[in-house]
Amino acid sequence: MMMSLIIYSQSSDALKSEIHRANDSLLKQVRYTIDTQIDLMKRLNMEITWNTKLQSLMYSNIGQSDDQFLAYQLVKEFRMYQTSYAAIDEFYVTWDQSSSILRPGNVRDMKTAFDTLHNTGTLRYEQWLDTINNAANNQFLLLPHSDAGSPQTSIAYIAHLPKDLNGKQTGTVVVMADLARFQKAMETISGFSGGQLLILNHDNQVLLSNLPVSVYTNLNLEQALDRDHVAYSPAKNGDSELFYMQSAVSDLKYVLVIPSRIYWEKAEYVRKFTYVSILISLIGAGVLTWFFMRRNYSPIQRLVQSVSDKHSAEERTDGNELSFIQRAISDTRSEKDQIALQLQSHQYVLRSNMLNRLLKGKSDTLISYEEAFKSFHMELISNEFAVVLFAVENNEKLSANLPGMDMNERRKLIQFIITNVVEELVGHRHHAGYVAEVDDMMVCLVNFAADEAAERKEDLNWIATEAQRFLMRFHMDLTISIGGIHSSLFGVAKAYSEALDAMEYKMVRGKREIITYDEIRIDSADKLPLGYYYPLQVEQQIINMIKIGDFEQASASMNEIMERNFNKPLVSLTLARCLIFNLVGTMVKAINELGDGESRLLGDNPRWMDSIIACDTILEMQQELLSLLKEVCAHAAAKMETNVTKERAETLRELITNVIRYIEEHYQDANLNVNTIGERFELKGSYVSKLFKDGTGEGLLDYITKFRIGQAKRMIVHKQGSISEIAKSVGYNEAATFIRVFKKYEGITPGKYKEMP
Repeated sequence: MMMSLIIYSQSSDALKSEIHRANDSLLKQVRYTIDTQIDLMKRLNMEITWNTKLQSLMYSNIGQSDDQFLAYQLVKEFRMYQTSYAAIDEFYVTWDQSSSILRPGNVRDMKTAFDTLHNTGTLRYEQWLDTINNAANNQFLLLPHSDAGSPQTSIAYIAHLPKDLNGKQTGTVVVMADLARFQKAMETISGFSGGQLLILNHDNQVLLSNLPVSVYTNLNLEQALDRDHVAYSPAKNGDSELFYMQSAVSDLKYVLVIPSRIYWEKAEYVRKFTYVSILISLIGAGVLTWFFMRRNYSPIQRLVQSVSDKHSAEERTDGNELSFIQRAISDTRSEKDQIALQLQSHQYVLRSNMLNRLLKGKSDTLISYEEAFKSFHMELISNEFAVVLFAVENNEKLSANLPGMDMNERRKLIQFIITNVVEELVGHRHHAGYVAEVDDMMVCLVNFAADEAAERKEDLNWIATEAQRFLMRFHMDLTISIGGIHSSLFGVAKAYSEALDAMEYKMVRGKREIITYDEIRIDSADKLPLGYYYPLQVEQQIINMIKIGDFEQASASMNEIMERNFNKPLVSLTLARCLIFNLVGTMVKAINELGDGESRLLGDNPRWMDSIIACDTILEMQQELLSLLKEVCAHAAAKMETNVTKERAETLRELITNVIRYIEEHYQDANLNVNTIGERFELKGSYVSKLFKDGTGEGLLDYITKFRIGQAKRMIVHKQGSISEIAKSVGYNEAATFIRVFKKYEGITPGKYKEMP
């Protein structure tokens, strides 16, 4: 009975909701139809308002004759609008300046236009003028319309044109559509529910109704309506219900008034049906109760007895057989899940141990590796293998990002993520991949598909690149090395050894790189140079730069030495470390040669060598080395600054004077540059340039160029030859180069400069 009452309540609500929804749909359909016509009227109004001829007529100061001609052109253009907007019955523009009406094809005075368009006996001429001039802008109103002698009412959209510069009214655009165009959309409402449909303007005045308006004069409408939804409100008299919504394209409102009796007639039918269902429910409930009470529940008793064989009788403390069965089944499932987890954990450990032994080349006498693969459900799809190593470089950062987890849990989580990502990427290339942890690194054994021999190396590079990119989402920085491709399981150990050798070269290549064995393999047939470049004269130059505290030149020379050694196709790791330590030794020599036996700088900083040795890559060593060099140069510069004398300053000035004199004497030489000047004064060119800039504030190369341009300007002014001859006279073999440099410094070409007075 309670269910029947609930069903009755819900059915009544659902019925009312469905009636409302049907009325909503009808009202929205009416809105769509009428809004289409309204939107057409507004679009025509917009086109008329922004017509260029209308703008010129209303706001330009032209003569009267020109006004009439422009008006004539405008009404001719209105005919095209009349053709394009066939659904618009009438439109015109009031021209206040000349008290005229502009219609399609003609210009009429106000009175004549009124008699032609609106004089149906229901509206006087003065009322029409007052409506046109004083109506609110963008307002919808009802206006009579004379059509072939049969008067009818139309909906008019009135929009005032902007005022002129003097603030006077210029005119009004009136667009009309006959009510007959809106009647068809309203007939659907009347036929479906017998309700009344009202169309209201902004001031809630009734523009159109399918029934006499006097029947429903008291409307309870809200001021703010949602354009996309229909609002519902009961009428004040209680005999009807209101559905209303806002137009989507204008400020019109659509109101639907439905008599309440339509809903209650259907609700009465539901109420009678509910009473019948209650009676049927009572009869059915009695029959079912008798039937189930007659049933013997011995199967449940036998089931409890069978379960009790495994569980003691003391567990049945609540006397509920079903609860006891449920608890017994739950305990059994939990026990099964625990056993499955233990087996899975043991299988993962055994599989990792088997892969570890295979990678390190240890033979297993108890069972062959082929059988081991089958026992662990690892399919061998071919006899071709490769090994990919993954080293996580930011374990400390990952530990900070995973608070609340101990070290073992973090390690397992990282292994789980890498294993799933890498094995899935290998599967994308139709190969088989098996990941295990070996010596703090993750190792992937790749078993290639039989028909992919030509693209195996590309597949390995793709797998490494995608794994590195994808695992960046988990904030993992990976260095990846790839061994060679080998046949048979016995070649796996060789592939693993090659991947380890490639991983060692992250010292040279840097971290977060992908290193393949083919890149670092030394082939005896290649005979690639493995030289060690660090001559004594270069070391002496660096020592001299350190002694004078010139960090920029010293660091540039050291970087050049390291690039020259490390940018070779191959470099021995032992020689790389040796070079770094030799550079450290160079700085130690420079400090000892500074004099006065002071060794505090070295004695107080034993961390230098330790920090360099602790570096994993050449790049980190370079950074530590440059940091040490900067400190040593700062110490040398501070020491040298205390020993600078007036004599050295005079020597520097003399050097600058000699350099300037040399430039003035040899500026015509095309080979004159910073290096030739350095050779002339037995110094390094870049060092001479630095001294010159320190003494003059101007770069040496800029000074040479400006001096040449100055001489060229003097020759151009005195007309001492053509542009090509002048270019060669000031040290430029190519006239094009001279022109480009001249324009860079002077802003114009030599030819333009020559034409200047």
